Amino acid sequence: MGITTVTEEISASIPPSRMFKALILDSHILIPKLVPQSFKNIEFLHGDGEVGTIKQTNFAEGSHFKFMKHKIEALDVDNFYCKYSLIEGDVLGDTLESITYEVKFEAAGAGSVCKMSSHYHTKGDLVFKEEEIKAGKDKAAGMYKLVEEYLVANPDVYA
Repeated sequence: MGITTVTEEISASIPPSRMFKALILDSHILIPKLVPQSFKNIEFLHGDGEVGTIKQTNFAEGSHFKFMKHKIEALDVDNFYCKYSLIEGDVLGDTLESITYEVKFEAAGAGSVCKMSSHYHTKGDLVFKEEEIKAGKDKAAGMYKLVEEYLVANPDVYA
């Protein structure tokens, strides 16, 4: 198995506590609400959001993907840190065994910076292509910006 690691930093005008609550703790509620054309729902299959929880994301009708399952590996609410793995789903395709994400939100002035590491575990000795990595980074950045815009427009949400 090969592993490709990608790091990224995404800045936001929202404090880390609000971004963490929206994108990590309540993502199962907020994301399908913000992007119903892409996400049908996110349901808990096991657990209640703590370490060991398995969540299934079901994509909207017409998507070329059906579902994906994530498992929470580590969660530190006080330090705005989460480690979770994409463990199953057609999103992994023929080349990936799993993807492990480490996400940490830190204060940056009045806002925050999200430091993210993605570890792509490929099947065999396959090498993950640069354009596939860029596409994933672009989708993550787009989701973070969408959540940021929502929180700016709704200053009392997750305050």
